[in-house]
Amino acid sequence: MAITRRSSFRQRVRAEFSEHVAPLLALSEVQKLDTCIHHVNYTRLSHSLDVAYLSFCIAKLIGGDAKSCARGGLLHDMFYGDDHGGTKKLDHMKSHPREALKNAQAVCELNAIEEDIILKHMWLVNSDMPRYKESFIVTFVDKACAVRERMFGMTKRRTQRRYRRLAAVLQVMTVV
Repeated sequence: MAITRRSSFRQRVRAEFSEHVAPLLALSEVQKLDTCIHHVNYTRLSHSLDVAYLSFCIAKLIGGDAKSCARGGLLHDMFYGDDHGGTKKLDHMKSHPREALKNAQAVCELNAIEEDIILKHMWLVNSDMPRYKESFIVTFVDKACAVRERMFGMTKRRTQRRYRRLAAVLQVMTVV
């Protein structure tokens, strides 16, 4: 009985998350992130989806703006250049949030929290401290995901499985 209830809860959370990010995932500019390698075997889109989902769940738990965490988390790394620039790595780490914000604003309207999330998710490298608790959530989830991706990588099979599950959820939502 408890397993069914827990499973049902997870399905509701995933459905709510998908409801918030589905319009963004339908954009070709966001899909283009799937062609950019980000950390080890991750694409920038898979990294951003992980950050968005975990941030969404944490925001729901602590009573934050979960929708802004989902959207800001998905768009926080919306840039298309190479992020493995050797000696210019620190410059890139400081500048890519502005590029991501500009790209995100070009494809959708953002609220103040989402803008702050995107612009300040590199707070530990930049001196721009986040203004909202949602920005802190995404910042720390982003760092945790980056460490996990660097340390453990991700197999191609796991990536494909994750996308099939997400595609199934999105497909169910469009039918309903």
